[in-house]
Amino acid sequence: MVAKEDSRSATVVQLRPGKAPRESEKKWGKAVMDLGFCVMPSLIFRAQQRLGLNPTQLAVLLQLADYWWQKERIPYPSKKTLSDRLGLSPRQIQRYIAELEQAGLVERIERRAAHGGKKSNGYDLSGLAERLKKLEPEFREVKDETKSMRQQVTRRGGLKNRRQPKADK
Repeated sequence: MVAKEDSRSATVVQLRPGKAPRESEKKWGKAVMDLGFCVMPSLIFRAQQRLGLNPTQLAVLLQLADYWWQKERIPYPSKKTLSDRLGLSPRQIQRYIAELEQAGLVERIERRAAHGGKKSNGYDLSGLAERLKKLEPEFREVKDETKSMRQQVTRRGGLKNRRQPKADK
């Protein structure tokens, strides 16, 4: 919002006083959050079994997602980097990524340097995003039903006030 003082200058009215700490900084601490963070939908954790992910496959996916900052720019950490982060061998990382690829959650994209040499693979996670989008309606339905039930049970009379179908006479 701008308030005019005269035709040559303007005063900017600050809408918010200073920068308030974010909730994540309150929980984890500013120093921890300053090292970076990764935004992940909770559905990936809630649907882990539906996605058919064992704990290590999920860990590999989360590591890949930590490098995915922009939709248009796929992550490309090396197998060595993933290996160091997870305490697995590069060969194990390769196998887990192959399993994720076979499940349609990840697509490996070979990258080459200008001189033709190999670079670390890129990893397209759009398959994971699409699977989560397909699962969302089921999880949304359960969430909405749970909310409705919670609202009903808190009303006077609780669930007894729900309309019951009339019994056939």
